Amino acid sequence: MSATFTADDLIDCYRRGVFPMADARDDPRVYLIDPEQRGVIPLDRFHLSRRLARTVRADLFEVRIDCAAPRNPERLETWINPPIQALYAEMFARGEAHSVETWRDGRLVGGLYGVILGGAFFGESMFSEARDASKVALTHLVARMKLGGFTLLDTQFMTEHLAQFGAEEIPRRRYQAELAAALKVEADFYRLTPAAGGAMVLQAISQTS
Repeated sequence: MSATFTADDLIDCYRRGVFPMADARDDPRVYLIDPEQRGVIPLDRFHLSRRLARTVRADLFEVRIDCAAPRNPERLETWINPPIQALYAEMFARGEAHSVETWRDGRLVGGLYGVILGGAFFGESMFSEARDASKVALTHLVARMKLGGFTLLDTQFMTEHLAQFGAEEIPRRRYQAELAAALKVEADFYRLTPAAGGAMVLQAISQTS
């Protein structure tokens, strides 16, 4: 990737179905990835276990949107190097990147962030320092996406962790078609109020399935 690569260039990459990745946090190089098989979570088939549903309903975490609290640098995922961090910081400031965060006793304990274009959410990273913290964030994200009219939740790759929520792999050609359709959608990330409790989140998921 060129040293003059900008946030606008990265947005163009997302529109083409390409996303950034680095080999290590201390490696300044950034690569653009376009896998043959793409991980997605179909919003109409999002799977929520009974145990996790009880956790969501109990509101064990305070869920915040776009607070962008800094994390301990030593705990950052290895692929998030300084150039990638700088690009996402700029996109966050421009309203193109968003986070869903779980807090407990005033401390950030889990969450996720990603990029929004049209009706697509491109998930970039999840982390958890407490049981179910990232899972609750993902559940709140799906409810927010459903209520807001989103059509595509891109997870980049398929993992065992994501499979429990109904994630699947689709071929590049199908992904490109779904992405093209999602980019034409006018979605609203803030349709679900930040103060929405677990009961409202579960209702949103069930009513819009």
